[in-house]
Amino acid sequence: MRTRGTSSEPQSVGCTCLRLRKAARRVSQIYDRALEPCGLTVTQYSLLGHIAALDGIGVGALAAKMVMDPTTLTRNVKPLLSQALVVLVPDPADRRARRLNLTEAGRRRLAQAKPAWQRAQLYLEQVLGERDAPALNAALDRALARLAEASTDAPRSAP
Repeated sequence: MRTRGTSSEPQSVGCTCLRLRKAARRVSQIYDRALEPCGLTVTQYSLLGHIAALDGIGVGALAAKMVMDPTTLTRNVKPLLSQALVVLVPDPADRRARRLNLTEAGRRRLAQAKPAWQRAQLYLEQVLGERDAPALNAALDRALARLAEASTDAPRSAP
């Protein structure tokens, strides 16, 4: 928060949430456009990448890693399941829990889509500039870390 003039009252810098959501939508549009010929959205590409790196991860654990609600994650995984890019298997330690695994078709699709993702990434870095792109990523990483630490302190509305 900033203060203006001589007032000791903190003044808001404007709605950070709105700015972040608008930026996220704009960035997602760039990646989605690049990935469209591969039949993926950037969310699906990210899910495939995470599942490839964390093969056998539980739905709840993946949702936490991606900072998503498990219900939202499940909704986003459904098209990948229907295309047989991932499979959902019971956890041997807890039959109620489910684990996500990448199929061979999922590995091929991820590999096919990687050059499109790289083109979108390079385009974004070019548009943002060689100084601002790394600075933005560093600021976002710091913000994510701070927000993860502070998430239990977030304000709630009164009943």
